[in-house]
Amino acid sequence: MMEVFWYIPTHGDGRYLATSKRSRRATPFYLRQIAEAVDGLGFGGALLPTGRSCEDAWVVASSLVPVTRRMKFLVAVRPGLVSPTVSARMAVSLDRISGGRCLINVVTGGDPVELAGEGMHLEHDSRYEITDEFLTVWKPLLEGKEVDFEGRHLKIIGGRLLIDRDRRPNVPLYFGGSSDAGIEVAARHADLYLTWGEPPAQAAEKIARVRKRAGELGRTVRFGMRMHIIVRETETAAWAAANELIRFVSDDAIMVAQQTLARMDSVGQKRMVQLHNGRREELEVSPNLWAGVGLVRGGAGTALVGDPKNLTRRFEEYLNIGIDTFVLSGYPGLEEAYYVAELLFPRLPLQRNAAHIEALAAG
Repeated sequence: MMEVFWYIPTHGDGRYLATSKRSRRATPFYLRQIAEAVDGLGFGGALLPTGRSCEDAWVVASSLVPVTRRMKFLVAVRPGLVSPTVSARMAVSLDRISGGRCLINVVTGGDPVELAGEGMHLEHDSRYEITDEFLTVWKPLLEGKEVDFEGRHLKIIGGRLLIDRDRRPNVPLYFGGSSDAGIEVAARHADLYLTWGEPPAQAAEKIARVRKRAGELGRTVRFGMRMHIIVRETETAAWAAANELIRFVSDDAIMVAQQTLARMDSVGQKRMVQLHNGRREELEVSPNLWAGVGLVRGGAGTALVGDPKNLTRRFEEYLNIGIDTFVLSGYPGLEEAYYVAELLFPRLPLQRNAAHIEALAAG
């Protein structure tokens, strides 16, 4: 069984990459349209991104709670930019007002320039140290415990949440990190380890490392994948849509984007770049896995491209290596959500299908 999440583009959206042609602003109206589509089409929920180009994930999620009924909100927490006690209280509040629909995406961050603009001036491994300390405090707080903690970066005295101990919130932690430091934090704290879309063999190797380390710590971790998707009724139409997406991507745009990505110290980002190395040739890096998005976009840089039959096979391959959750997105987000729901959902072993069918039948 698998669960499929979608994406709320709080930084804006559009039909093409690296151009303002036919772009869409992240207006409240548009974000609500996407959230209502996610809620009604059968997605498990949606990721709300974080970063200086995005609207605030917590505020947007709170605004979308009243217009949705079933979808979950995967909202970012940035260790080091907010205290664990404050963010834990925010998570509990969102979980309460949404009726138990809050999930947390722990984002350590991989761009030193952006992080410096937010007031964080730590090198790579130190950022994962503060993430480890943050989660060491954060998790007991949601269990209703009082926390005293002193580490290298954080000091908490008498930290606690005034929550109903008989109704403790269940707010799972999603976390990604491809470095040794990131994998250690994932093994210690994550409920679900989230990787960007890599070829199955590469993803399997990383999953094995996380699973092994978690087992040594007496823990089990679930696994998910974050990627884009372009599905059409035929392979020809899907690949034509992929090529259309990068229609206005110039060599200069690729050069500028790759220079920006090169400054980042994220191992996961480096793995994304290595799939294409800034070149347009041979962007299909694995059957139906296309690295074209990563030419000009940081973070998730790959997309599954193809017809429903072939993409179902690709999802089965990922399921076979232990991935059960997929956080997908497309361009534009609203239309592509419908393509996925209409063409792929009938073929996939979705956890939420029966519940959604029953809910929709009841109106």
